[in-house]
Amino acid sequence: MRERFAQIRTLLDELEQEAEDGPASSERALVSGLELPDIIRDVVDFLLPELKPYEASIYLYMLRHSVVETGSQLIRVSRRGLRSGVVKSAYSDRPSGKESDSAAAAYKTIQTALEGLEATGAIRREADPNREGTLFRVLLPEEIEVCRRAREAHATVVLSTAINGEREIDYYNIRENLAKVYERDSYICMYCRKQLTRFTATLDHVHPVAAGGDNSLSNLVTACLECNSKKNVRPLGDFLAEKV
Repeated sequence: MRERFAQIRTLLDELEQEAEDGPASSERALVSGLELPDIIRDVVDFLLPELKPYEASIYLYMLRHSVVETGSQLIRVSRRGLRSGVVKSAYSDRPSGKESDSAAAAYKTIQTALEGLEATGAIRREADPNREGTLFRVLLPEEIEVCRRAREAHATVVLSTAINGEREIDYYNIRENLAKVYERDSYICMYCRKQLTRFTATLDHVHPVAAGGDNSLSNLVTACLECNSKKNVRPLGDFLAEKV
């Protein structure tokens, strides 16, 4: 009977693991290598200034072992693993006789940092803890409110310097410029007001290129894929009239 219970317990553990790992596998390679420099730039410019030192260290650790390594925003971490990978050095100079005190202090530091990251909106708990740790989603700068506010302030300064010559600047084909359109619109679809990310946002020509529209800043807006597809090359007024 004990053997049968053990087999059932093992099977349940396997099913639980598969269910929790499912989203990670479906999101694998969500982030391409070409996007990583932009993500790291935004993390350094807009997120790290908002975090305390250990919060920043743990966020970077989680980012490195999720988005950077696997392309997925999901990662399972444990306090023991974070102590070994991030916080251990802070207590390495404690006398060996106080190892238990050091471990307790490290675990408290980790818990406080995780709670701070959740409060900031930098990470989000996706499932209850199990023996392997807790499943978190590592949110990216465009998904974090404090980063969006910082980006908006930065975009206002950047775009104000280009306003006089905007029709000479290609905001559609040049990566650095198209990001400014997303930043101006705060990664929100200008048609349905859905909050987007760098992975779901697209650019739409208000006045279609086929009808003489250009790639200027004023002729481009952020749109979700659904709205962009539905609008297609129709005049903006016709598309908006249909949505009413």
